[in-house]
Amino acid sequence: MAGLQKILLILLVLILVLLALVFSLNNQMAVALNFLVFETKPHGVAIWIIMSFVFGALVGILMTLLATFRTSVSRRTLQKRLDRAEQALEKSRAQNDQGV
Repeated sequence: MAGLQKILLILLVLILVLLALVFSLNNQMAVALNFLVFETKPHGVAIWIIMSFVFGALVGILMTLLATFRTSVSRRTLQKRLDRAEQALEKSRAQNDQGV
């Protein structure tokens, strides 16, 4: 089953690369982007769109990693608090059993 998933993933990546290639060949008009402070060199429209897609994907991955890291730290902190509370409860139960 894992082999089939790898093949499907490779096939999907190849299809996406092919689509990007066809898209870039059909959109070769050069444009320069103006960012108020500076202007970029003219590149094809497809290059700008593909670069923005890649940049967006990288930002999304970075944000996901940050959220995962924060969740992991929070989970570890809560687990430590739970462990301490359980130890205190066991200690309290042991003292109550000795007193009765």
